[in-house]
Amino acid sequence: MASAELEFDAGHNLIYGANGAGKTSILEAVAYLGRARSFRGAGNRELVRHGQEDFVIFGRAVAENREITLGVRNGRSGLDIHVNGEKNQSAASLVEALPLQIVDPDIHNLVAGGPEGRRRYIDWIAFHVEQGYLEGWRRFRRALKQRNAALRENAAPAVLTGWNEELGKLGVAVDATRRRMIEIVRPAFEEFGKTLLRSPVSFEYLQGWSANKTLHEALADVIDRDLQFSGTQVGPHRADLKVNVEDRRARKLVSRGQQKLLACAMILAATEVVQAHLEKPLLLLLDDPAAELDRDAVFRLMPCVERLGSQVIATALDPSQPLFTNTPAMFHVEQGVIQRVS
Repeated sequence: MASAELEFDAGHNLIYGANGAGKTSILEAVAYLGRARSFRGAGNRELVRHGQEDFVIFGRAVAENREITLGVRNGRSGLDIHVNGEKNQSAASLVEALPLQIVDPDIHNLVAGGPEGRRRYIDWIAFHVEQGYLEGWRRFRRALKQRNAALRENAAPAVLTGWNEELGKLGVAVDATRRRMIEIVRPAFEEFGKTLLRSPVSFEYLQGWSANKTLHEALADVIDRDLQFSGTQVGPHRADLKVNVEDRRARKLVSRGQQKLLACAMILAATEVVQAHLEKPLLLLLDDPAAELDRDAVFRLMPCVERLGSQVIATALDPSQPLFTNTPAMFHVEQGVIQRVS
């Protein structure tokens, strides 16, 4: 697919075609325009067309009668982001301009995988809902990086004490915001989860240090271990979100299909919360949503998707597969060529 130009409907869109035709590549291009990274974890080498040095994506988003133009170039020349014609923008500017969520065949890893993905999940909500959170999170990450550098250099106790003070203050602010976000998203998650899994679901937040200590105390208590491992072992960067079904930890005790439904409940809940805060529909990308789900589960999932009122771009092998109650805009992909068919 050397180049393609598409205009999606504001409602529901379905891209269909055989395996390997390029459906997911289209979703990846759309997602890259809103995140500046591959949701499949692909590097630039995999994304750039063979024989070319870079790839370029341009987009136009319309919300509340306001048009936003987006552009991303990446490859051998490095990452270059434009928003409304302004150069050298950050990835955060894309996230703000084109807020989106993705459900792909690996979405079960939001439940089954490591804690980093679940931390990103909470932080995505906070980025859109809590003004100033991104700057506070960045300050915390900078302080964490500098404390870790001091640990590697076996810095004097006074230096480490100073970083304990700074990291403790910034980390508590990050933690407090995350707790608020979990409480905000919890009701929607429990409602979607009960609909999709037909069982009660719940969150349990693990802050990343002992609940019986302040973060400053925890940092001081583990200083010897931190020096041994040359890194900070406690703090918000070690936080996790336990996801439970009927009070059982879902990461290990439910099937992969149930993990996917649980992860979908998390994504739908986050989308609903952020949409309500921004007062505009978000973009929801569904890459083969029926994968690993039986027919009944798909029939429970898709009405939840439609209920959000988001713009949806979904992919499927079979165009006759009844994903939406209304007929979506249809796009066919064959051998890397896409065209609108309705």
